[in-house]
Amino acid sequence: MCERDCALRRTMAQGRPFVDTTTYIVDRRKRRIPVVVCTALLKDEAGQVLGGVEIFRDMSQVEELRKELEGRYHVGDMVSRSAAMAEIFRILPQVAGSGSTVLIQGETGTGKELLARAIHNLSPRRKKPFVAVNCGALPDFLLESELFGYRAGAFTDAVKDKPGRLALAEGGTILLDEIGDLSAAFQARLLRVLQERTFMPLGGTRSIKADVRVIAATNKDLASEVEAGRFRQDLFYRVNVLRLDFPPLWERKENIPMLAERFIDRMNRLRGSAITGICREAVSRLMFYNYPGNIRELENIIEHACVLCPGGQLEITCLPEHLRTGPSPVAERGGDAQALLESAETRVILEVLECNRFNRAAAREL
Repeated sequence: MCERDCALRRTMAQGRPFVDTTTYIVDRRKRRIPVVVCTALLKDEAGQVLGGVEIFRDMSQVEELRKELEGRYHVGDMVSRSAAMAEIFRILPQVAGSGSTVLIQGETGTGKELLARAIHNLSPRRKKPFVAVNCGALPDFLLESELFGYRAGAFTDAVKDKPGRLALAEGGTILLDEIGDLSAAFQARLLRVLQERTFMPLGGTRSIKADVRVIAATNKDLASEVEAGRFRQDLFYRVNVLRLDFPPLWERKENIPMLAERFIDRMNRLRGSAITGICREAVSRLMFYNYPGNIRELENIIEHACVLCPGGQLEITCLPEHLRTGPSPVAERGGDAQALLESAETRVILEVLECNRFNRAAAREL
């Protein structure tokens, strides 16, 4: 904007103010910060133009609240430095643009729905609805009415037609979350929908065409479920067109400091707090924890710390008790000479990475 379409230059040339011109700035940590720009002429008492005034207003908090309300997340909202995630990010534009069915596999709390929303928002269907259905949360009858809808009179209290999630997602994307928890009977019903792209509401007499893209997500290994006889092989082949395997957080611990900073920034925006970062000792504690709840658990830990921290850096005393009072990293590794060496090496690597702001210059120094 500043190089090609400067708002202040336009104000000076046209003699009128410009209000709420939106753009973003990039800070030294490569973060995109949304801002609104307002410009006006600066005049003296006689009305002579002395110059111009340009005001930048930080819209980070508004943008974060908008994302919370609309659920519109993009690839930039998922941060990672692991090779596995880099490969997912690399192929994501092709996956999004293909229109094919996608299967996302990963442990609970890894961010599968966030990835599904990113695929939708990168796809040609981005202007149409994104609808998520948790297949493991409802019994078959309720899931059937939720997914396919029903006609008036289909059952007691069905006094009027209700469109299902498939109808609501028309032209857009539907996420079938926890598809591995479906019963055998409902798997057969869903297979027909995926094969023919049609569905019939409860109590209906005619099939309805479904113009939707399907993304399936599960915390199970569906190939193993097929071998064990718990998941239909034909349905597996229908959903396993493009597969993205989301690694758990314990396999990509190099992301923890960066994710912690992202969550701290997010808490600052939503709560209006002023946490400046996290101390090295607290980062070490976070690095040596295995996160059975994955990224969701890390986010909860950071939120806990932000609530207890009065300001400044997050200290160890702000962390939950199981991290604050747990054994030291050396004790966890057994305390022998090899464990001490590995712990010291890990600490040095973390310190050098932090000093170099996780830039590749750290490799040179190491």
